[in-house]
Amino acid sequence: MSQRTWLLLATALPLVGLLALLGWASLGDGGSQSMGVNQEFGVAEVETKAATLFELELMTGGDLRLADLRGKVVMVDFWASWCAPCRQEAPALVRVYQEYAESGVEFVGIDIWDQEASAHTYIDTFGIPYPNGIDDTGEIAINYGVRGIPEKFFIDRDGLVQRKFVGPIREDKLREALDELLAAGGSVETESGTGTNPVGGY
Repeated sequence: MSQRTWLLLATALPLVGLLALLGWASLGDGGSQSMGVNQEFGVAEVETKAATLFELELMTGGDLRLADLRGKVVMVDFWASWCAPCRQEAPALVRVYQEYAESGVEFVGIDIWDQEASAHTYIDTFGIPYPNGIDDTGEIAINYGVRGIPEKFFIDRDGLVQRKFVGPIREDKLREALDELLAAGGSVETESGTGTNPVGGY
C-alpha cells in the first residue's frame, strides 16, 4: 500500500469510530429524551396558580376556550401520536373520561410535536371522545412549561392548576386525582357561570 493510502486510512478510521459512537449514543436514553418522551413518571411538583388561558382549534372542528370550562374540573393532557407511553395510556384515559363526563369533569387533549394526519389517525384508532386540538406553534406547551410527553395538568373548578402528572397515568391514580378535585368543590357556580372567583383562577 502506498503512503497516501495509509494516510487516508489513518484519517478515516477515527472519523468512522466517532460517527459510530454518536450513533450508538443516540439509540440510548439520550436519544429518546431528545424526542421529548418523559423518562421519569409520577406526580410532579407544581405551583398552585391560575391556569394559563388558551384557545384551541379542535380536530373535529370548532374551537375550545379554556375559560368556557369554568366551574368544571379539567385535565389537560399533552401528547403525540408517536409517543409510546401516550399510546399505552390512551385506552385508560378514554375509560375514565366516559365514567366522569357527566360529573363536572372535562378532558382536553393537546397534540404537540406531531404531524396532523398522524394525530387524526391516533384519535380514530383509540376512539378518543373528548376534545383534542393541535398546538401548532407550541405556545400552549411553552406556557404550561411542558418538558416532555405525556404530561397532564389538573385544574380545579376555580381555574387553578392543582396537580401535574408526568408520564402515563394509571386509572386508579387518575380517578384519585379527579375525585379529590371534585370533593374540594369550588367558589365558581357551575350552572350559570356567573359566580365570583376570589382565589384568582380564570
